[in-house]
Amino acid sequence: MPKMKSLLLLIIPVVLLQGCAAAVVTGAATGAAVVHDRRSAGTVLDDQSIEIKVSSILFSNKKIYDQSHINATSYNGVVLITGETPNESLKQQVTKEVQTIANVRRIHNELLIAAPSSLPSRSSDAWITSKIKAKLTADKYIDPFFIKVVTEHGIVYLMGLVSHAEADRVVDIVTQSAGVQRVIKIFEYTD
Repeated sequence: MPKMKSLLLLIIPVVLLQGCAAAVVTGAATGAAVVHDRRSAGTVLDDQSIEIKVSSILFSNKKIYDQSHINATSYNGVVLITGETPNESLKQQVTKEVQTIANVRRIHNELLIAAPSSLPSRSSDAWITSKIKAKLTADKYIDPFFIKVVTEHGIVYLMGLVSHAEADRVVDIVTQSAGVQRVIKIFEYTD
């Protein structure tokens, strides 16, 4: 009987996940990334939690949510806020809201005072980010797992735990990419 219970405990998750191959693959990829990351597994989870909490806070604040387009990226407890909001008051309110979240060490509020960006603008930014990530992956001296790339209005924000030499190489690669208007380093250095 104990063998039957053990067998059922092994089979049930497989049956339940049959239609969720993407979830299994994503979970495996996230697990592999965590193992390869310079951050601890706990810090990676904290960063994911921070991003979810920022989204939740902004979604629940109707005034900010209805008038703004905001993205939040957390890396090692450093939060980058990008997008657009219509006035300085709302920009400052976003910073105050994010400061209330546990494990946030520093905030870079790069919100532009403007109307929310258009879909073509966002698509262009996504394309720039994809090209940069591909270039970083192809470079034999850079480990792309150590670099977080965020693009907003052609401005590329770089986050990660890197050496000064790695940072310089990444910036060289990014500045040679089409569509990049400016590069802002938000790196933390290992040396």
